[in-house]
Amino acid sequence: MSIKASGSKFLKINLITIILLFVLILAGGVVRSTGSGMGCPDWPKCFGRYIPPTSLSELPANYKKTYADKRLAKNHKFARMLDVLGYSQMAVRIRNDRSILVPEEFNTAKTWTEYVNRLIGAVSGMFLLLCAAYSFKYWKTSKLIVWLSIFNVILVGFQGWLGSIVVSTNLVAWIVTVHMLIALAILAISITTYHLAKVQGRYKVERKPLVAIVTLLVLALTILQITFGTEVREKIDAVASHLEGSYRDSWVQRAGEIFSQHRDVAVIVLIVNLILYALIRKNFNRHSIQQQLMSFTFLMIMLQIVTGIFLSYWSLPPFAQATHIVLASLLFGAQFYLLLNLFSSDNVQGAGK
Repeated sequence: MSIKASGSKFLKINLITIILLFVLILAGGVVRSTGSGMGCPDWPKCFGRYIPPTSLSELPANYKKTYADKRLAKNHKFARMLDVLGYSQMAVRIRNDRSILVPEEFNTAKTWTEYVNRLIGAVSGMFLLLCAAYSFKYWKTSKLIVWLSIFNVILVGFQGWLGSIVVSTNLVAWIVTVHMLIALAILAISITTYHLAKVQGRYKVERKPLVAIVTLLVLALTILQITFGTEVREKIDAVASHLEGSYRDSWVQRAGEIFSQHRDVAVIVLIVNLILYALIRKNFNRHSIQQQLMSFTFLMIMLQIVTGIFLSYWSLPPFAQATHIVLASLLFGAQFYLLLNLFSSDNVQGAGK
């Protein structure tokens, strides 16, 4: 295979990987919003099978106690690691959490929801491996592409392990937030390798510092907003658990100050994006990738507002929760790619009116 063909192959695989990562975030959102995390209590198999069961008669004997014991052992192992890292209080909390001993009832829908999520994750991991393999085409011209591709494979492996801890420990608050932020990091690295490969040899220093600074501010606010959103979900999970799933229409009100912060930051995000849009219109023509990305960003923001209204006033419907998460990741991806494109020499042709 020629160098040119190999590079083209890398770009195609990388683009497919980015799409798969967005699909995986959506699948993860569906799992979270439907409470399907323990649909498959073991890994990598599901109830000891490669193809999940569809009825109780297909389950292993005494499966409830078997998997509860395995979950308990896993949590104790994680608690020992927390002790070593200095998080003794959290380790004690995990050890004393009696809820993990409550057997998980078999639910076909939840089992298959989690299984599909795992399949998407596995396919995404395979494409990340392919990206790493094909990245070596750029070893002589851009070693950064190679190292980032390899690091992403390692990071997604860590993310898979952390995801299992998220479910096993009953969604320990800070782990959920870290899990989401690592997902964004994996996405950002894939977008970066795609961009670096696409603009090979055509990279230069930004000549519009104000646009870059505002874009960085917008990106930081989006990450902050996603973090607040994750914490809102954690708080609501705690409320739902306390109320044993009842009084769903009061969950948002009981979330407290973190929900107000999430809503207030959303207003700031909208205002700063309006400022950025004005700057992009002033500095780039309407056919430029920068204006196209900015238009897409505003579409995502508007859809975010709509799903936010659904979540607030229609008792957190699962479809709105999953949609809200994937829209947030699409918004982040568009803003991050915009930032990268502000540093591409291709902008010379696209600058000005």
